[in-house]
Amino acid sequence: MSLSKVVTLPLSLVLFGACVGAGAPRATPTASASAESAGEPARESARFPDGWRLPAGASSTFASQAMAVSNSSHASAAAAEIMKAGGNAVDAAVALGFALAVTWPEAGNIGGGGYSIVHMADGRSAAIDYREVAPLAATRNMYVDANGKVTDRSIEGHLASGVPGAVAGLNMLLEKYGTMPLSRVMQPAITLAREGFVIDTALAGSMSRAATMVSRNSSVTPYFPNGKALPAGARLVQPDLARTLQAIADNGAKAFYEGWVADSLVAEQKRGGGVITRADLKAYTPVSRNAIASTYRGYRLLAMPPSSSGGVTMTEALNILEQYSTVPAYGSTRWFHLVGSAFQRAFIDRNSKLGDPAFVKVPMEQLTSKAYAKSLAATIADTRVTSTKALEPLMQQPVREPEHTTHYSVVDAKGNAVSTTTTLNNSWGSGVFVRGAGFMLNDEMDDFAVQPGTANMYGLVQGEANAIQPGKRMLSAMSPTIVLDKSGQVLLVVGAAGGPTIITGTTQVILNVIDHHMSLADAMRAPRVHHQALPDSLTYEDGGIRPAVLDSLTKMGYAMRKLRVLVNINAIMRVKGGWEGMPEPRRSGGAVGY
Repeated sequence: MSLSKVVTLPLSLVLFGACVGAGAPRATPTASASAESAGEPARESARFPDGWRLPAGASSTFASQAMAVSNSSHASAAAAEIMKAGGNAVDAAVALGFALAVTWPEAGNIGGGGYSIVHMADGRSAAIDYREVAPLAATRNMYVDANGKVTDRSIEGHLASGVPGAVAGLNMLLEKYGTMPLSRVMQPAITLAREGFVIDTALAGSMSRAATMVSRNSSVTPYFPNGKALPAGARLVQPDLARTLQAIADNGAKAFYEGWVADSLVAEQKRGGGVITRADLKAYTPVSRNAIASTYRGYRLLAMPPSSSGGVTMTEALNILEQYSTVPAYGSTRWFHLVGSAFQRAFIDRNSKLGDPAFVKVPMEQLTSKAYAKSLAATIADTRVTSTKALEPLMQQPVREPEHTTHYSVVDAKGNAVSTTTTLNNSWGSGVFVRGAGFMLNDEMDDFAVQPGTANMYGLVQGEANAIQPGKRMLSAMSPTIVLDKSGQVLLVVGAAGGPTIITGTTQVILNVIDHHMSLADAMRAPRVHHQALPDSLTYEDGGIRPAVLDSLTKMGYAMRKLRVLVNINAIMRVKGGWEGMPEPRRSGGAVGY
C-alpha cells in the first residue's frame, strides 16, 4: 500500500482531535481568499466562544485530484491507492469499506450493514441500502421478559444481531458503479489483515474500553489475547479475517452468505442462542433506492431514504429553517433556538412515522414538503421553547443512550463521489466474535422499537412503524449525504457516526458551510447542538455556548444538557483547485489524497 503510513497518535490528539493526511495540509482560506467553485461565496472567518477547545482557523488536508476521509488513516490510504491505480470513487469506497473491517473493528465491519449515497460525474445518483434485517425467527416481543420489561438482549450477546448486509451492499455498489473487479479493490484490506498494522492510541483506547464486554461474549479474539487489550504500538494481525476476505475476493458476496463463512456465522449463533440461520443469510438482498433529492437555499442535497431516517429528518429540519429568510448569527440565542426547534419537530415525525418502506407506508411526500415545513415553522415561538409533550402528547420519557458507527467520504478526479455510513450499532456491536471467520457481529436489533413507546439505547422512543417483524429492516439514523452547489458540482460529501446525533451533526456541517460560509475545517470544529424530541432537552458541547446565551436559553424554558463531545463526522469539500478533507477533529482519523 504505497500511500499508507503507520500513524500512532499521542493521547492528547485522540482526546482533542487529530487529522492525519497524505495530501498537503494548508491554512484554511478566510474572507475573500478563494471561492470553492463558480458562484460560491468566499469562506469567512468563524467566531467561536472564548475558550472553546477547537479554535477557528485550523488547517485541513488539500489534494488537487482525489480525496478519501475516514476514521482510519490506513483505510483512507487504501482508497487513495485504488484511485491512484485508476479506480473511480466507487472502487475506492468499496476498498475503504473492506479495509475498515480490518483497521476499525469497533464499527467498520462485514458483520453489520450500512448505506451509501452515490453521485456520478455523468449525473447519475443512487442510494444503496444494505441495512441489516431481522432474522426469520424474530418476534415482536423477543426482548421483553415475562413481566413486560425490556431486557438487554437486544444490546449484547448472540440474540442482538440482525442479518449482516455489508458484504452484499458493497458488492452491489461495485457492480453498479465501479470499474475494477472485487478481487482488486479488496487487496489492500486483505494485506492489512494478513500482514497486520500498528495500533494507534485511538484503537487501543477503544479496545481497552470494550475488553470486558467483548470478553464476556467471546472467549478468544485477536484483539484481547489473554483477556487483555493490545496496547498502542502493537501489531494487530488477523489471519482468520484475511482468509474470509480472500474468500469474498475470490468468489464474490456468495462466499459470505452461502460458503464456509456462513457456516461459521451460523455455528457461532447456535453456540450463544442466536437465531440467524443459513436461510436468513441466503435470502439477504441489498436494495438500490432513489436518493432523496431536496434543496436548501438553492443547493441540492442527495440523502438517504428509509429504511434510514437520516435523509427525511434532515430534509424536514432544513425545510423548516429555510422558512426564515435570514439565518441568525451562528452561536446566538436565536440560532440555537431555531436550530433546536427544527430538530425537535423533525425528530417527532422521525420517531413516529418512519420505518422499513417494505413493511409500512411512509408519508414521504408530506415529510419532505416545504409546505408542511412552513406549517411546522409557524409553531416555533419567538421567545420561548415549546415542550415536546405539547407537540406530541403520546411520547414518553426515555432512559438510555450510548453510540457507535463510522462514516467515510470519497471523491475522485472526475467528480464522482460516494458518501457511506456503516455500523455495528453499539461500539464493538453485540460483543460476539465469529470464530474461524474473524469478525464482530452487530447488535442492530436494538434499533427496532423493541417495545413501542419505550426508549432504545439511544434514548429514542419509537412507534409501531418500527416494531420488530421477520425480514424487516430496522430504522436507522445514518445520514450519508452529498451536497451539490448551484452549478451542479459536488460541494460536500459528509456523514457521521453517533446514533441520533448523526442527523443533527451532519445537518450542522451543511448549515455552517451554506449559511455561515465557513471553511470545512471551521464547519467541522464548530460547537454542536442536538435535540431529538425526547429527552426534551437541548444538548450542547461543554464550552460551546457563551454564558450569556446559555442564560438566555434557560430563561426561554430550555432544559440544557451538557456533554463533552457530540457526534463523529468525516467530510470532504470542493475548494479552489481541488478538495479539502477533514476527519473528525474530536477523535482521530485520516484524510488521504493526491
